[in-house]
Amino acid sequence: MTLQEKVGKTIIQLRKEQGLSQETFAFEAGIDRRYMSDIENGKRNISLDILERVCQKLGIKISELFVVVEKINE
Repeated sequence: MTLQEKVGKTIIQLRKEQGLSQETFAFEAGIDRRYMSDIENGKRNISLDILERVCQKLGIKISELFVVVEKINE
């Protein structure tokens, strides 16, 4: 699994824990829903700006996101 796929999988997991649909999450984070879908599916190389928005919406620090990413087994 690539890093992009691990980040996407982590975002999905954290978003679902908050009970948010992808569409609602993307709208509230100011990200196009299709772009959010590509991020979650590991098809986009996410920019730092978008990563910051995602983490803000999730209520976590960027470093906390990567702690979860590193725990994913391939």
